[in-house]
Amino acid sequence: MGRILSTSNGVAGVILLTIVLTAALFGPWIAPYDPQLFHSQARLQGPSATHWLGTDQFGRDLLSRILNGAPSTVLFGMGATSLGVCAGTVIGVIAGVAGGRTDGVIMRILDGMLAMPELLFTLLIVTFLGGGTLQALLAVGVAFTPGMARIARSAVLSVRTREYVLAARARGESRSWIVLREVLPNAIGPIIVEATIRVSFAIMIGATLGFLGLGAQPPSTEWGLMVSEARQFMFRNPWGVIIPGIAIAMTAMGFNLFGDALRDAFDPKRSL
Repeated sequence: MGRILSTSNGVAGVILLTIVLTAALFGPWIAPYDPQLFHSQARLQGPSATHWLGTDQFGRDLLSRILNGAPSTVLFGMGATSLGVCAGTVIGVIAGVAGGRTDGVIMRILDGMLAMPELLFTLLIVTFLGGGTLQALLAVGVAFTPGMARIARSAVLSVRTREYVLAARARGESRSWIVLREVLPNAIGPIIVEATIRVSFAIMIGATLGFLGLGAQPPSTEWGLMVSEARQFMFRNPWGVIIPGIAIAMTAMGFNLFGDALRDAFDPKRSL
């Protein structure tokens, strides 16, 4: 952790993530109002002493909605990334360890999937599965799988010929033992770094799906959906779009900066 905090990216990332994760953990309990409570006399108001971040088209308090939407938004990003990382790691390790024809077949299939941009691939999957938070999470996880598999395979290929792996083979250890005890622990660094960075992409894709009506559905307080609902009133009160937009940007930037610092910590030569 000390090495991460020794860089400006690391400090900025930790500060932003601390704010975001605090909101995700405690937001629903510290929100000043019910996020679904209408205030008919306070519609489309800007920041004030009563409503610190203003109100939306129904008079709902934006601060309360942002705080209540933080858990679902962050959990969506982390859940989708975890799904993609787990599936991709398994596929990548199998390809890297097996080698030969198995590796060739797996990688050609993954290359075909990687040829399609992740957002477009996600939209295709969501269209097939139907709209909704769970469907969007599954779609993002599936879209992340090919990229994570390639990274896991590369990490495995870089360690499978190391001396400690060759020594384990010479001792007669089983392939599964070598993979679990020698290969995977020493190849996990790049996977963790990439997973941290991809959380930011998952959050942005989730917000995009919510904005398009393919992710979270009303009356959810998911931030992308909040932007979508407020866009037609943005000229009367731009805060309804600006506030959730800033929240999405802060969250994505926090994970991205932290991931960059984590990458430098695993590979100090990158920062030279």
